[in-house]
Amino acid sequence: MIVAGFGFRRAATLASLAEVLDRLAAQHGPVDRLAATEAMLPLVQALGAARGIGVIPVADTALPATRTLTRSSHSLQARGTGSVAEAVALVAAGPGAALLGPRWISADRRATAALAVAIQATETTGTTA
Repeated sequence: MIVAGFGFRRAATLASLAEVLDRLAAQHGPVDRLAATEAMLPLVQALGAARGIGVIPVADTALPATRTLTRSSHSLQARGTGSVAEAVALVAAGPGAALLGPRWISADRRATAALAVAIQATETTGTTA
């Protein structure tokens, strides 16, 4: 499962989010879920509804404990994480998730998005080599 996590400024629009999501999907393939913190959820839910993609809410309290590739000083001061988009994607994708790269910034610089892939546990068959 691939999850797109978002972070954005108050001035961001649905078009801001859609543009950066489209670029990520063109590079990495289809996205299975979108994710955002509770405060950012309404705009991401609107994007999910428009695209037919489910949305995963992420608690703000989970962000500071999440290690990100990007180290934005503004994001660290405001939200306690180096990248809201990266942290949201990782938390929403679940334990052991991995980023597909650093966050991308929308052309209007109002939104960021990052993709994380969920690591699915595989069952062992009980056989040995």
